[in-house]
Amino acid sequence: MTQPPVIRLHPEDGVVIARQVLPPGTPVAPKVLATARIPAGHKVAVVAHAQGEPVRRYGQIIGFATEAISPGQWVHTHNLAMGDFSRDYAWGVDARPTEPVAEPATFEGIRRADGRVATRNYIGIVTSVNCSAHVAELIAQAFRRNPITGDDPLAEWPNVDGVVALTHKTGCGMTEGEPLRLLRRTLGGFARHANFSNVIAIGLGCEVNQIGGLLDEQRLSGRLRNMDIQEMGGTRKTVAAGIDFVREVLADANKVRRKTVPASELCVALQCGGSDGYSGITANPALGAASDLVVRHGGTVILSESPETYGAEHLLTRRAVSREVGQKLVDVMRWWEAYCEREGAEMNANPSPGNKLGGLTTILEKSLGAMAKAGTTNLVDVVRYAEPVTAKGFVFMDTPGYDPVGATGQVAGGANLLCFTTGRGSVFGCKPTPSLKLATNTPMYERMEDDMDINCGTILTGEESVQQVGERIFRQMLATASGQRTKSESFDFGAAEFAPWVLGATM
Repeated sequence: MTQPPVIRLHPEDGVVIARQVLPPGTPVAPKVLATARIPAGHKVAVVAHAQGEPVRRYGQIIGFATEAISPGQWVHTHNLAMGDFSRDYAWGVDARPTEPVAEPATFEGIRRADGRVATRNYIGIVTSVNCSAHVAELIAQAFRRNPITGDDPLAEWPNVDGVVALTHKTGCGMTEGEPLRLLRRTLGGFARHANFSNVIAIGLGCEVNQIGGLLDEQRLSGRLRNMDIQEMGGTRKTVAAGIDFVREVLADANKVRRKTVPASELCVALQCGGSDGYSGITANPALGAASDLVVRHGGTVILSESPETYGAEHLLTRRAVSREVGQKLVDVMRWWEAYCEREGAEMNANPSPGNKLGGLTTILEKSLGAMAKAGTTNLVDVVRYAEPVTAKGFVFMDTPGYDPVGATGQVAGGANLLCFTTGRGSVFGCKPTPSLKLATNTPMYERMEDDMDINCGTILTGEESVQQVGERIFRQMLATASGQRTKSESFDFGAAEFAPWVLGATM
C-alpha cells in the first residue's frame, strides 16, 4: 500500500512530518500544497499560524511562530522558536495500576552470590584520577585480543567477557563537596555493578579523590582490590601487580554459568542520541512499547537526560505515583534552570546541529519525542545521578543530556542493559552493560547496518506497527541479556565512552 507523503501525529497538530523529501507542490493536507522543498523528517504547516501563535506537534506545544506561517510552508528554526507557557502538573491524574503479564518471560542470566543478576561477566579496573588512567589501560591491554594475529589471552576462560579499564579526566584539581561525592557515587556504582565479577581500583596516591575515601564513602569491600601507584613503586610494578591480580581471579570468574531467570531482573537504561524528525514517531515510541513490556514483566526502565525532558515534565508528573515523586522531577527542572542561568547557558537551546538537520527545532519538540522511550506506565521514582536504582517500574534519573554522561549515570545506577535510539547514526557502547542501537529510519539503518541492531524504520513504511516493533525490541532485549552480542560489542565499544558528570570548578 502506498504511504501518504506526510505523517500526522495528532488531530490538533498544526504541522505534519515529511515522510521523505517533498518537492514544491506536494499535497500535504486537503487543499494544501507544499510551497517549498521540505527535507525528510521536517515539518510543514497545514494551517495558518499568526506571529506569536503556538505550534503543536503530538498535540502539544513545541514552540511559537516567530512570523506569520502560511499553510504549506516549511516550519523550522527560521520561523519557530521557544516561548513561555503555563504547564499543569496535575499530579498523578494519569497514574494507573500496571497490568502484569499472564506468562512471565525469562532470559539466561548470571545470578551473583548476593542475588543480583548480571547480563555480562567482566573484570573491571576503575581509576580514582586521570593520573592513573594509563596504568589501568596497560593492565587491560594485557588481556585484549589481538585483532591482527587473533591471539586471545582470555581463550582459556570463555565465560569471562573481558577486562575493562574505566578511565576519566578528573579526580584531582577539583573541589570537595558535591563534585567529589558525585564522582565517588559514579565510581562506586561501577565498582559494585553486577556485570563485574572482580574489580581493581587504581589511584596515583596524592589526588583529591583518595582511594581510601572512595572505599569508605561507598562502602566497597570484598572483591575490590585497590592500588596506589606511588605506594606500589611506580608504573611497571603497579601494572605487574594488576596483571597478577587479574590472572589470580580469572579461574574463579570463569566459573559462572547462565541460568534461567525472570525478565523482572532486567534493568534497562533508555537513551537517545543523534535524533531526527522520525525519532518521536518510530524508534522512541517503539522502545516505549518495549519499556511497557519490561515493566509489565516486573522489571525496571530508567529514563534520563533532564535537559531533554525539560518543557514536557508536566506530562510525567501526571503519571507519578504520588505528588512527592512528581515534585522531585519538578525540583530537578528548577535546579537545571538555576544551573543554566549561573553558567550563562539556555535550556531552550538544546537541540544539536545534527538534531536540527534531522528536523528537530526546539527543546520542547525533542523532549516530547524523547519521553516516548519511557512508554506509558507510572513514574515510580526520581533519583539523583548515579544513585542506585532500587524501585521496580519506570524511574527517572537526573543526568545531563550528553549521551555518554547520561548513560554512565544510568549504568552506575545498576542498569544491566541499555537501549539507544538514533536517527542520525550514533555509535556507542557502555561497558560493562551491553548496548542495543535502534535506528529510526531504514536508509540510515542500511547505511550503518554494522552499527545498528534494530531497524524501526518499518513503522514509517507501514510494514509494522509501533507495538509490533516494540515486541521485537523486547525479544532482542531478552536475547542480549542472555549473552547474544550486540553490534557495538563486536567493535569493542564501551570503555572509552565512560564519562562521569563533572560538576564544579577545575582548580
